Parts: sequence; C-alpha cells; structure tokens
Amino acid sequence: MAPANGGGFRVLRTARVTPSSPTGEAALPERAMPLTFMDALWFWNISDPVECVFFYRLGADDVDAVLSRLADSLSLALHAFYPLAGRLRLTPGKTNRYELFYQPGDGVAFTVAEHDGVDVDELAADHPREAEKLSQFVPKLPEGGAVFAVQATVLLPSCRGLALGVTVQHVACDGASSTHFLHTWAAACAGVATPPPPPPFIVSRAFIHEREDIYDSFARRLQNQQTRSKPPDVVGKLFATFTLSRETLHSIKDIWTGEAVRRGVRPPRCTSIVAMLAVIWQCFSRATPGSDAEPDRNGRAHLIIPVDLRTRMEPGVPDSKYFGNCVGLCFASAPKKDLIAIGVDGLIAACSEVAAAIDGATSYDPDSWNRYGDRVIEVLKDGPFLSVAGSPRFRVYDVDFGFGRPAKVDIVSVAKTGAIALAEGRSGSGGIEVGIALPLDRMEMFRRCFVDAVAWLSSSMSDTMH
Repeated sequence: MAPANGGGFRVLRTARVTPSSPTGEAALPERAMPLTFMDALWFWNISDPVECVFFYRLGADDVDAVLSRLADSLSLALHAFYPLAGRLRLTPGKTNRYELFYQPGDGVAFTVAEHDGVDVDELAADHPREAEKLSQFVPKLPEGGAVFAVQATVLLPSCRGLALGVTVQHVACDGASSTHFLHTWAAACAGVATPPPPPPFIVSRAFIHEREDIYDSFARRLQNQQTRSKPPDVVGKLFATFTLSRETLHSIKDIWTGEAVRRGVRPPRCTSIVAMLAVIWQCFSRATPGSDAEPDRNGRAHLIIPVDLRTRMEPGVPDSKYFGNCVGLCFASAPKKDLIAIGVDGLIAACSEVAAAIDGATSYDPDSWNRYGDRVIEVLKDGPFLSVAGSPRFRVYDVDFGFGRPAKVDIVSVAKTGAIALAEGRSGSGGIEVGIALPLDRMEMFRRCFVDAVAWLSSSMSDTMH
C-alpha cells in the first residue's frame, strides 16, 4: 500500500485483482516462468522497480464507473499476462535460479487513493516539480515477491483528474513488454472492438540462448545482499521535462551531415534518438559540477543506453509477442572536455559516440556480454554517469483507457536511479521529450544549458536556411 502521507493525499482502499478469462473459462492453473540471464541482469537494482504515472483528464466521466472499469479490465488483461499477477521466487530444488510463479488466487494490488489540492494541469506541467510529491502517485510493491502493482488516485475537489500509477519489477519484463501490457489493458478498458493482441510468449530457451555463467554472476550478486538495499532518497530533487521539436532534431542531423562533408568523412547514421541523447548528454555533463563549481573537464563521461535485441539475436525472438527481458546495454564514452565543448565540435563528439555505441549494440555480438563487467567497472570509477529509461517507440501517449489520451506521462523512478526518461512528444508533432530529476542547483544549471543549446541550434538552422 502506498504511504498515506503528503499534503492532502489519502489511501482509501487496496484490493487484489486476479486474472479472469474474457470467455468465462476456468481459472488459470498453477504456472512457473523461469528467468533467463537477461532477466537476471536486473537483480542489481531489484530494490528500485520502474515507477510510472499517467495523468488523465476525466471530463464528464463518472469516477466510480471509471475505477470499476479499470479494475475489471485489469483482470481481463492479466489473464494473458499472468506472470504479472504472480511473484518472484527461488526455483524449487535450485540454489541460484529464480522464476515468476503464479498460482490460482494470486493477483495484483490495486490501490485507490485521493489527493486534495492539486489538479491535472499542475501535475502535467513541464516545469520542475518536487519528485517527492510525484512519488505519491505510484504504488509500492507488496512484500513477498510481487512484481506489479497499480494505484489510481482521484484528484479532488472536482474529481476531474486521475493519476494512474504503475510499478513493475524489471526482472519480470522490460519496457517493451510492460507497455504491451498497458496497451492491452487500456484497449480492454476502452471496449475496443478489435481483437485483443495475442497472448505473450512464455520465456523459453528456444528463444533465449542461455548464458549460465552470466546468470550465475547476477544471481550471486542478489544472494550476497544480506538486506534489501535502501532506495535512494528523492527528497530535495526536482523532476522536469525538456522537449526537442522535430525541427530542432532535424537541425542536429543537418549540422552533423554538413560537418561530415566539410571534414570529408562519412558519419554514422544520425537518428532522432541519437540527436536527442547527444544534446541531453552534453547538458548533463555541463551541469555536473567539479572543482570551483565548474564542470570537471578531466576524465571521461559515460552514457548507458538500453537496446531492444528482439529482432537482432540468433535465433530471433518474436518482436511484439515476447514477454520478459530482451534488452542489451550499450556504452557511449567520451573525454569530458570534448563532450562539453561549445558549438559544433561538442555536438559532433556527442553524436558520434552515441551513434557508434548504438550501431555496435544493434549489430549484436553475443560475445559482448563477456565485456559487460569490465565496462560497468570502467563507468563506475569515472564518477557520475547518465543512463536511459523508456523509449519513444513505446507510444505511452497512446495509452487511452476510454477517457482520452494522457495529459502527461512521467517515469518518476528516475529520481532514484539517476536515469533520464524518454517518450514521444505528447503534441504528436514528432518531437521527443525527456524527464530528468536533479537537485535544485543542478536543475537550474541543466535548464540553462538546455536553453542555450536549443537557442544555438535554432540560430544554426536559421543560418543554414539563409
């Protein structure tokens, strides 16, 4: 159950929603889904599950009817995605293997709460907001190995707003799988007349070529934890959203192409994701203070980017149907002095490193797993690094439960993990938005760096047009 604290926030009730068949079939039998080494990779941050909140405007919808539809449709969606209703446990008879186990009667904690004194417009803003207050809108995972929980918070006094928070344990599934579930749940709630998406495939060694050695190393890390790690404190952090428009993203690509022609080289492919990550990485590095409150120009800066490997592995993994984790990590690294350089040189350095890292990961070399340990050690020894959560491909702004598109979607857990959260621009015009949480002083530094970067890009685009 979510903590009943914070100005005007109250938990009303928590119920357990169990899977039910849309055709009235018998209850699901007991089932177990073994974890692969790609699931076990996320043992390292098991105390920091992914927390996401969707803010909706309800209009004239009856609140009680909305809450009832949400619970009923959640039950239907869980029938196909039953592992989310189960729990993580040690596989019986094994000492270092884990599974998601479901038995009849298992379900998802569904908490109903209310908040008095804050409306959707305030919560859906891009400007910095207190991360601690946003965290009220996502549920805690119940003890005992639960991997998924839901919280619906009605915004008072008008009851015209809803904050729908979901928390999922990353060892259960990656972002592609969890958003596939959310889209399925939303379609069931909205009463969409089209056939529902096919049930997810169960994790099988036929799809994932198991790496016992890697699994062992991750499992040892989990078992060596004597107590559950205390989650990082979000007190004092601000959460803000920054958007790069499609036009600005195109200007980055044009600058890169023009500079490549000038240098007589052929650059790696520059996508919108590459362009966005390059600018955000630069701003983050410039806003990371060193001595004398200035960016530390010595050493190296690192960016860790998740890459979906479903269509790139051998044998191939079903792209839209696979439920679990099928994500690799790629590492972009650059000298800090090159990355924070003002103008074209800094932008090209950032774009080149991000593009090269992503290209290397998407070509998929199975032996790359052998180098993960060394790369992580290298990143950790160089101080603060940046990592990425979410993706514009997940289409989170299309998660419509029948009362309209979300006014805002925030991955609030990045305030704990230090990652940035990517999503498609909610205006639908082709931009990309990024959520980031920082202390007040660094947030102001980051904001100034971002504003300056966008102004420079706009100026460069204008010069090119003339």
